[in-house]
Amino acid sequence: MKEKDILTEVSDYYSQKLAEHGQTAKGVDWNGVESQTIRFEQLCKVIQDPNFSITDLGCGYGALLEYLDDRYENVSYFGVDVSEAMIESAKERFKGRDKTEFCASSSPYRAVDYCVASGIFNVRLDRSEEEWSEYLLSTLDVLDRSSKIGFAFNCLTSYSDEPLKRQNLYYADPCWLFDICKRKYSRNVTLLHDYNLYEFTILVRKVV
Repeated sequence: MKEKDILTEVSDYYSQKLAEHGQTAKGVDWNGVESQTIRFEQLCKVIQDPNFSITDLGCGYGALLEYLDDRYENVSYFGVDVSEAMIESAKERFKGRDKTEFCASSSPYRAVDYCVASGIFNVRLDRSEEEWSEYLLSTLDVLDRSSKIGFAFNCLTSYSDEPLKRQNLYYADPCWLFDICKRKYSRNVTLLHDYNLYEFTILVRKVV
């Protein structure tokens, strides 16, 4: 697997989505605001403190930041995305906001309290299952080393109805990923698979 090539493909894909749909849920390839909000609710269950720093890996135009602003008073936010177009859009959207940084990269350059990733494992394009699984696992290592207290991510579920599955999407086995996170990253791991979307969320809380 050439990860750089994968990241280039992903960047081009989401940059095109942004150009087509602008700063909307569809601009980051979600169906709508309602499902996007449900995903944010699941991911943020990893947060245990009112004051925290967080990295949003695959931040897009910064939709998670708006969600956090409505619910927390003291958040230090670091948005990271491989798409430079997304990062420029986010910088313009949140110009002048305190405790906020955006960076065009595949990996944060510093660790914070929490790191979350929403939707970045869904669109595998023409990559094989093996290639995409390898990319996913390497990205989990990024989430781990970029977080001090915990991290969270979501994936489309392999339990999705077969007739509804799309060839260009990646459907992960939640039990396989739960086992990996439990064995490799922390003994405190939660699998959320009960929120009526064809996906799941995993929370990894570190012992600190």
